[in-house]
Amino acid sequence: MLQASIPLPQTLVRPPETVLVNILPQEIRAAVLEDARACEIHIERPQGRGLVGNIYLGVVRRVLPGMQSAFIDIGLERAAFLHIVDVVEQRHRPNDTLRIETVLFEGQVVPVQVIKDPIGNKGARLSTQISLAGRFLVHLPQDEHIGISQRIEDEEERTRLKAQLEALLPADACRGYIIRTSAEEADPEELRADLAYLNRLWAKIAHDAKTCPAQTLLYQDLPLYLRVLRDLYSRHTKQIWVDSRTAFREMREFAALYVHEAADKIHLFDGDEPLFESYGIDEEINRALNMRVNLRFGGYLIIEPTEAMTTIDVNTGGFVGHHNFDETIFKTNLEACHAIARELRLRNLGGMIVVDFIDMDNEAHREAVLQELAKSLAFDRTRVTLNGFTSLGLVEITRKRTRESLHHMLSQDCPYCFGRGHIKTLQTVCYEILREILREAKRFDAAAFRVLAAPAVIEMLIDEESDSLAQLSGFIGKPISLASESSYTQEQFDIVLM
Repeated sequence: MLQASIPLPQTLVRPPETVLVNILPQEIRAAVLEDARACEIHIERPQGRGLVGNIYLGVVRRVLPGMQSAFIDIGLERAAFLHIVDVVEQRHRPNDTLRIETVLFEGQVVPVQVIKDPIGNKGARLSTQISLAGRFLVHLPQDEHIGISQRIEDEEERTRLKAQLEALLPADACRGYIIRTSAEEADPEELRADLAYLNRLWAKIAHDAKTCPAQTLLYQDLPLYLRVLRDLYSRHTKQIWVDSRTAFREMREFAALYVHEAADKIHLFDGDEPLFESYGIDEEINRALNMRVNLRFGGYLIIEPTEAMTTIDVNTGGFVGHHNFDETIFKTNLEACHAIARELRLRNLGGMIVVDFIDMDNEAHREAVLQELAKSLAFDRTRVTLNGFTSLGLVEITRKRTRESLHHMLSQDCPYCFGRGHIKTLQTVCYEILREILREAKRFDAAAFRVLAAPAVIEMLIDEESDSLAQLSGFIGKPISLASESSYTQEQFDIVLM
């Protein structure tokens, strides 16, 4: 059974941050560095840019009372899906059973926001509850409730922030807002500017919704290089480097309007070598795609993402310590805490994460490792929950999924092993070929058989398995010839009947 969640420290001093923004026509990348080491990588490719957050003027094509859902045409290849739980009227009447056929009808034009991208054969998922993200606030123009981020745990701070926002709102203004965690650092003028920005944005969307034709894209989220200023910039950010003059000008203009204190920290990078290369970020990205993470004193982590969860195994490796084995284990686990927290952010791993620390018999050591892990996780911008050791000595972490992991964005299943992470041995493939020839010989009366396979497989059949091949040929009474195909993978082969 899992122990109760362990609170993460709220008062730690964050290290100074440097943000790098690399702009190419086909890709935008941003990296956040703490103490000169990359801890976050954000990548956006315009051609494959996600739809989440986009607001469309959709047309209801079908209403399905039996499923309490509807299909909405927003101009994409497939109609998008809207369920009753994502209809704003239902959210405002939680105690009522609202029927979708009483709210929507075929041919109706309705503003909708994408809350989940299309996946496979499924269309996008929609909501009629509109939300607009600012730097310190999220605006819910159809709501009248002020919410506060759950990451702000101090009750006095929650009360202060709510009172501060209410004081800035005109009496007749919409009161639908969520106060983001970053608002803890904001002064009243910054909140006022964020309010003005969100109100102007919603006014434009509302106007366009009344005047534009159906299937119009009413709103698309900011590009990554501007979201850096809205979502990543904080008082701990010391400098922002960008390597595009156009993006540099846009970022300065955006900062002048909405993030005044960031304007002087934005610099144009014009070094002799590429921006990411000069800071070693490309190497960091390549390392983040590997399963193994080496620790400073010889230990290492093995990080394996699976469909259901991510597992992290801590190993001592070559670290032997100076006093005794218990000290070696303790120091390796302590060092692993910092590496685990960093890798979660760098790789953007979400969902359930299970950590298998090296077994510790000393209860004080176990408690110290948990506290060190809690301190390391406290710097994460994404909501994280940490639980204590289970009876099996495992630690469970849950981390909110906010976007695709680095692994899913930059890699695909290996065409040789099909994502298994291993391939069959040459000997195994040779024996499969021999069995397949025997099977085909019993089914068809061919004059001869020809084997097409990878060069290494053919070489083994000629050398180490030549006796087996000769015995099979004699048994079936037919000649067997071999042909090497350099384009074949190690597991791929064909048997041709001659």
